[in-house]
Amino acid sequence: MDMVSNRTTAPAGNSTASGNNAGVESAASAAHRTVDRLADSATTQVDRLSGTAHRAVNQTADAASLAADWAAQIPEQARRAQATVSQSVCSAIRARPLSSLAGGVFVGYLLGRLARL
Repeated sequence: MDMVSNRTTAPAGNSTASGNNAGVESAASAAHRTVDRLADSATTQVDRLSGTAHRAVNQTADAASLAADWAAQIPEQARRAQATVSQSVCSAIRARPLSSLAGGVFVGYLLGRLARL
């Protein structure tokens, strides 16, 4: 049994149990500081990415709003164009009624011929 040492007792010359506790406390404190630094870094990165995502969402919403406004104006523009064309055609027919009638008969004749082909 000379060669087997008892592992439950501290060898001579080592620090006492309070010294071991101080080492454990120091290691725990260092680990705590490291975790805090990593958490702060992660929080900063998450905040930065969150801000970027918010800006992207806001820009997309603005673009969608502009597109919706533009699309809402199209029917009104079409109504105005239709009214303008209608007024122009009515004015032309009133100015030359016989020419308009002859032109209508000619167009009808051509359409009839094309329909037979």
